[in-house]
Amino acid sequence: GHLQVDGDYRESWMPQPMSDLALARSREIARAITDDLGGWGLFGVELFVKGDEVWFSEVSPRPHDTGLVTLVSQELSEFALHARAILGLPIPVIRGFGPSASCAVLATGHGVPEFGNVEAALAEPDTQLRLFGKPRVEGQRRVAVTLARDTDIESARAKACRAAAALRVELR
Repeated sequence: GHLQVDGDYRESWMPQPMSDLALARSREIARAITDDLGGWGLFGVELFVKGDEVWFSEVSPRPHDTGLVTLVSQELSEFALHARAILGLPIPVIRGFGPSASCAVLATGHGVPEFGNVEAALAEPDTQLRLFGKPRVEGQRRVAVTLARDTDIESARAKACRAAAALRVELR
């Protein structure tokens, strides 16, 4: 699942709790869309789910920002899966590591981002940080993402968001 604010990704998590019927319908919709599009690689298919009902939202023919959670949630991230699919390499099994979450880190203003308080952001077990290396911020931009695993989705989300809140971003 994921959270958007003003139409932009802020958090994502795995697994997304849903009924067996909603999961089956989600797979059917995603398969129909990606089969019709054709091509190679991983597709990010966004769906809205309410109870057992599922609606298509959007598709991206590449790894997607909401899939950054896969960097910590499973053995093969969305990037590894994309590369294997494009190269025709086998994907024998995708092993999950349990409830996981990501939280975007935003910078607002104008300048070159500099990061601080990294130690505090990484203080909790099973927490990671990815700095995007953006050369400049003009307005508002995602500059990093925090990733976390925990015993349940809400705990993983809270941990990822605490790490994001601990990270300091100054624009120079």
